[in-house]
Amino acid sequence: MKAGTRPRVKICCISSVQEARLAIEYGAAAVGLVSKMPSGPGVIPDELIARVAGCVPPAVSSFLLTCEQNVSEIVRQQRGAGVSTIQLCDRLEIGSHEGLRRALPGVAIVQVVHVAGSESVAEAIAVAPFVNGILLDSGNQQSAIKELGGTGRTHDWNISRRIREAVSVPVFLAGGLNAANVAAAIRQVKPFGVDVCSGVRTGGKLDEEKLAAFFRSVENA
Repeated sequence: MKAGTRPRVKICCISSVQEARLAIEYGAAAVGLVSKMPSGPGVIPDELIARVAGCVPPAVSSFLLTCEQNVSEIVRQQRGAGVSTIQLCDRLEIGSHEGLRRALPGVAIVQVVHVAGSESVAEAIAVAPFVNGILLDSGNQQSAIKELGGTGRTHDWNISRRIREAVSVPVFLAGGLNAANVAAAIRQVKPFGVDVCSGVRTGGKLDEEKLAAFFRSVENA
């Protein structure tokens, strides 16, 4: 992130056209739409994902969050949803990032790296040449029921900064961000963008007061 440049804000776990419009009204550069996941909040049906994505203006990125590890299934999801960006919340097992990009020309690919320790730096460096961006989150792929996002937990921002400094693609920072800590996170990590779900919600619903406070904190950072 260049000095003086405000990070882009992605509002995740969007559950309706109305929530998407509210997030965009406050300045969201991207909205996140969550497909089926092994755990975590914000999952909505494929039909609703497509409906919301269809209402997002071209200047705003629509992210489809997927836990699929098979390129063919991810391609099927994107074609049904019509989103501009695929967010891979788990590691690919069948197929490759190169194959995914060939199958979906013009669609951005963002790989999630769940920051668990120094090994996450190597993981991010290895995948960076094959994606359009990296999103650093606080999930746990090794738990009995995988946590692939939406945990509300922060992680070690020192490692996040090391990753941001080591890769040449844009880095989004996620994981437990809210109006109280996002400014400190931005100052420490200097990400291209920040991503928030639970930090702007009350009872699972997008909270306009929390949303406004979050954007104020980003501006003040």
